[in-house]
Amino acid sequence: MEGIKQGLLGGIAELGIAVSDQQVDLLLDYLNLLQKWNKAYNLTAIRDPQAMVSKHLLDSLSIAPYILSDRYLDVGTGAGLPGIPLAILFPHKHFSLLDSNGKKTRFLIEVRQQLKLLNVSIYSERVEHFKAEARYDGILSRAFASLRDMIDGCEGHLTEDGRLFAMKGVFPDTELSQLPKHFIVEASYALSVPNVEEERHLIVLARH
Repeated sequence: MEGIKQGLLGGIAELGIAVSDQQVDLLLDYLNLLQKWNKAYNLTAIRDPQAMVSKHLLDSLSIAPYILSDRYLDVGTGAGLPGIPLAILFPHKHFSLLDSNGKKTRFLIEVRQQLKLLNVSIYSERVEHFKAEARYDGILSRAFASLRDMIDGCEGHLTEDGRLFAMKGVFPDTELSQLPKHFIVEASYALSVPNVEEERHLIVLARH
């Protein structure tokens, strides 16, 4: 476990994020639960804990500098990525986690309970059937759908000046060429995730 913790701390330092000891413990507790439940529930294809640190925890935290608003919806959150790591990092922001897979949302309910994450809500349904109490400042997705599908499914849940944050691997040129006219790419960032060789990008979309 000590090696895992050192890997996490080293990666956090490389990302330049300020994290308290308690937050590090919560991230490690989440990782433990993920490993434990993964055996029975198949939540992620990644089995190696060191790889989970890089490809799940640090990958999720790599977008932290761009999480500036208060209310976020994480669509197709799966095992809670990036929503859970970001909720741990930003206890005063609210994160709604949405996934249609009941096994995954049952796992997330357990995570919320065990880690006492009061800033997390969990919903088990498809985005097109989802009825939110209020609109969101930002909607996050990590390898969830094409940008066009993300806009079609999520636009109704955004505040007027809200943003879509799409976490992608290689830069999605083809997807960007298919954006509807009323959306623009406000920004795109090449992300550098510690110990991850593959390309990572964050695309920020806003209404035109």
